[in-house]
Amino acid sequence: MSRIAKQPVEIPKGVDVKLQGQHLAMKGPVGEMSMDIHRDVSVEQKDNQINVMLGESGNSAMAGTMRALINNLVTGVSQGFERKLELVGVGYRAQAKGKTLSLTLGFSHPVEYPVPEGIKIETPSQTEVVVRGTDKQKVGQVAAEIREFRKPEPYKGKGIRYSDERVIRKEAKKK
Repeated sequence: MSRIAKQPVEIPKGVDVKLQGQHLAMKGPVGEMSMDIHRDVSVEQKDNQINVMLGESGNSAMAGTMRALINNLVTGVSQGFERKLELVGVGYRAQAKGKTLSLTLGFSHPVEYPVPEGIKIETPSQTEVVVRGTDKQKVGQVAAEIREFRKPEPYKGKGIRYSDERVIRKEAKKK
């Protein structure tokens, strides 16, 4: 069995867990989520811990994956996930308008991004975008889709980048 799958998932206070067969549902202070457990893996709940065990097939990789997904579920409903983006460039601006994010990125038109269900987008300043939600995969996907509108370019460093991203700059051509 994988090393990750052997570790139990701790359930913090305020998180309710319902395990019915191969379906796991959680409710916490930030939100509620559910997932189906893979058929090769069995899950059991004891007190404030969830243990992942191998099924008959012995698929240890799937046990580690399920344990990681369950841990992401617990973190999502208790704390939530967030991804910060920065807009670098003259005239690059972002503004959250209800269920859409309006981006001015140097195109001839503003880019309107519809915010998916379960995701909150905030703009603390005109050059910062914060994507929040309970589903780690969905938060990362939305941040990647926003970044895709104008990736950071290597010569001037302009574009949309993650707050922890380092853009390696290239030297311009010489005559």
